[in-house]
Amino acid sequence: MILVTGATGLVGTHLLIKLLKEKHQVRALYRTTIKKDYAKSVYLKCCAPEDQEAFDNIEWIQSNLNDIPQLTTAFKDVTHVYHCAAMISFDPSHFKKLRKTNIEGTANIVNLCLLNNVQKLCYVSSIATISENVLQNPINETSEWNPEISDSVYAITKYGAEMEVWRGTQEGLDAVIVNPGIIIGSGFFNSGSGFLFKKIQKGMPYYTNGTTGYVAVEDVTEIMYRLLNSSIKNQRYILVAENLSFKNAFTLIAKALQKSAPKKKVSPITMKIAFYIQEFSHFFFRTKKILFKSSIKSAFTNSFYENDKIKKELSYNFIPIEKAIITTASFFLKEKKI
Repeated sequence: MILVTGATGLVGTHLLIKLLKEKHQVRALYRTTIKKDYAKSVYLKCCAPEDQEAFDNIEWIQSNLNDIPQLTTAFKDVTHVYHCAAMISFDPSHFKKLRKTNIEGTANIVNLCLLNNVQKLCYVSSIATISENVLQNPINETSEWNPEISDSVYAITKYGAEMEVWRGTQEGLDAVIVNPGIIIGSGFFNSGSGFLFKKIQKGMPYYTNGTTGYVAVEDVTEIMYRLLNSSIKNQRYILVAENLSFKNAFTLIAKALQKSAPKKKVSPITMKIAFYIQEFSHFFFRTKKILFKSSIKSAFTNSFYENDKIKKELSYNFIPIEKAIITTASFFLKEKKI
């Protein structure tokens, strides 16, 4: 029995496609019926016709990462765990919630893996936990977390979650950690990279001059599957197919959506002014914050990531990001017509 946490998110839903195609017995965690139903709709649109009926064979358990009684039930007879669940936010006011879900929730998963003699755990982290080193460029798996760098609350809690996984390996648990870049994939357009497709489709003329790593969701799930079914243990892997500037990434998305590419470069000063205007508006009128210091910093940071380790150990070839964007854009446009 395989347990998938976060089964109704981008990675979790596409992982279900892979696991069911391979005829595995799957138990999946979900928080709300709405999320589960939406995950099913994405699954049915993305998987092959002959695999569609397999979704009904999933054993679903409603739980969050801090519901110990329900989690205990979910772990019965489980041999392998994919831990995809996480809270994503860059708002410093959400730190306690982030810590509760990402760190304490992961500690619960690790503890139950140990108690139930789970054979192997695969944890989905992020490149956000891998700090830049001025002496090491591009960034690879040997790059260490630097506590002196001002990081987002999301990155801090994902790093804390990684520490829980490594603690588990010291107590006898076999585990692997994957650190994906920005994940491009179909079906989830209200958050993450999917939200970019929605914004660019409406028209987004601006870009910043930062650079980061991108990867197709199909690559993430395929690598996770191979790692969990290999003899590899207690290792981490950066999952980045290509390093692209935000301008190039936005241009590829715009092209796939048949929209105009962004042409106006935003300066750091402009972003800072917008940030302080937002703070003023939030203080006096309680408007919603959408800009944070950590996200502004990321927008102007040029980060380059190596993928040599995973390519060598699995003899893996990544999907070109332009191809992943075209596939995702096609799904988005079909969804928009419905």
